[in-house]
Amino acid sequence: MKQGRTLQALGKELDRQRNARQDFIADTRNIEMESVPGASHLRLSMNGTTQEFSVGDIAHQQIAARLNIPYRYYQKMQKEQPALLDENVNTWLHETPERRMLRVLDGRVRAFLSDRYRRLDNLELCAAILPTISSMRGANIESCEVTETHLYLKVVNKRLKAEVSPGDVVQAGFVISNSEVGLGSLRVEPLVYRLVCKNGLIVKDYAQKKYHVGRQAEGSEDTAYEIYSDETLRQDDKAFFMKVKDTVSVALDEAKFQMAVGKMRNARNVPLAHDPVKEVELLADRFQLTQAERGDVLRQLFMAHDSSRYGLVNAVTAASKICKDYERATELERIGGEILSLPIPGKLMEAAAFPAMKNITPIEREVAIA
Repeated sequence: MKQGRTLQALGKELDRQRNARQDFIADTRNIEMESVPGASHLRLSMNGTTQEFSVGDIAHQQIAARLNIPYRYYQKMQKEQPALLDENVNTWLHETPERRMLRVLDGRVRAFLSDRYRRLDNLELCAAILPTISSMRGANIESCEVTETHLYLKVVNKRLKAEVSPGDVVQAGFVISNSEVGLGSLRVEPLVYRLVCKNGLIVKDYAQKKYHVGRQAEGSEDTAYEIYSDETLRQDDKAFFMKVKDTVSVALDEAKFQMAVGKMRNARNVPLAHDPVKEVELLADRFQLTQAERGDVLRQLFMAHDSSRYGLVNAVTAASKICKDYERATELERIGGEILSLPIPGKLMEAAAFPAMKNITPIEREVAIA
């Protein structure tokens, strides 16, 4: 599992961001873009004054999507004809007016969202759920990070463990992720942590999600104004985070963990359908791995001397630790979980998955015949 910041460093950065961020609701007729090659700024007219912010990559993508401008063409204009980009964006912002939420951090527009977007911010989320995690016996935050797009908390419980094979011990855990910029819901996903190599595997099948959809922000239709956390929002957030705390409290589900372990045991007996090089090529095409990621997975597969599906899963999650980008490393952990969840051919299930059916648990039997 890739390591991010310490919990103390995470808290410090979230507090800094909390003080540096601004949120605005604006009629798009009060917004204007001005670009030069490689950079764009948004001007926001508000209460007789004008504020100007640079525009981040995510906000550019969201502006293009909202205005139905193909993003490849948008990027071409950005690079080669910035004045044409401005003409396109400003025309459609003003000709099809609507209210949008602009999320700004450190003087840069980081998101261009619906005015119904519910701000579930990282610092408040941590304040709500960290006491719950601390109260769990044996639970420990194994890794945490805040990226440009997400907050991640990866929790492992040392008390809930099992063996995939003799000496190959795994522990149960979960991942909490949240995006402040509209890239996905607040999610709680089961995690399996393999002690022998400290790899993390995210089991997407059993994820729970809570979406960032709320009430439309109140205010005049044709103005722009900054929004704050009023008392009504705080009460709404308190009720919402109580539900999130309940979700976290039951995230360490033993039955689901045992089912995931059962899949891992099954995968040990499923040989790869092709030689390792071909198998990784197919994997790379299916999950859009980069050339560097292909090489990392292949090296890990060869080093482990395990030509089973379980070996491939572990090669992917081992490669995630090498990945420089924490966001992408987490996605590789999810890809490992998707490989684990692929169907097992019927004959292999009968002949190899459980050679001694009398020794399996009822949960494992359920996995075998699913």
